[in-house]
Amino acid sequence: MPATGSTREERRAPGIGLLNEKPLHAGLKSWLAEDGDAFEVPVDGFVADIVRGRTLFEIQTGSASRLKRKLAAFLRRYEVRLVLPVASRKTIVVLDEEGAEAGRRSSPRRETAIDAFRQLVGLGELLGDSNLSVDIVLAHVEERRSPSPRRKGFVVAERRMVEVLGCVSLHHPGDYLGVLPVGLEDGFSTADLARAMRQPRWMAQKIAYVLRTIGVLEIAGKSGNALLYRRDRAP
Repeated sequence: MPATGSTREERRAPGIGLLNEKPLHAGLKSWLAEDGDAFEVPVDGFVADIVRGRTLFEIQTGSASRLKRKLAAFLRRYEVRLVLPVASRKTIVVLDEEGAEAGRRSSPRRETAIDAFRQLVGLGELLGDSNLSVDIVLAHVEERRSPSPRRKGFVVAERRMVEVLGCVSLHHPGDYLGVLPVGLEDGFSTADLARAMRQPRWMAQKIAYVLRTIGVLEIAGKSGNALLYRRDRAP
């Protein structure tokens, strides 16, 4: 992966058509680009963002579930690296009705790699494919908001990548176990997981689902209506 701290301007990849891309997607593609890469390549009825030898890179800044058909086609013959950005730092830029900057502020919300699991649940059984790996890019994102034409308030006009602050790569099933707290003993419920990770219960449920799908977590029993989980040591 490219070094962190690179900005969109510093890593402009030659040959990438950016006119029809949203800025965040284009910025991530520029950051990922290496010499010899091919961009926007038709593959098995779809278009791959980046082709590097036998590896395809897919960047998704929205719902990952929209990629299921595309990824399923790619995974039959290629290794695929799914790139998911999370806004570990966000600057909110407010625009006026003419599109000029009217103010900016830092958002108190700071996402972590765990937030990417909200997207991973949408991939279902594809998560267990040995050809699929995931790169969670921790980015400083600039979110530009403009006045809503239909109601009071503002809407997100676009998101831009300011810089990459880090990257968490999940290449092997065992990598996913790293999200579990070290002190969490086997036989835990999603309520236990939520408390240990200081996450809401719904997030713990998504994490447990992903880990079960990958095959690194298995059901150990029940306590009342709650499922209990244990790590699968095989990976």
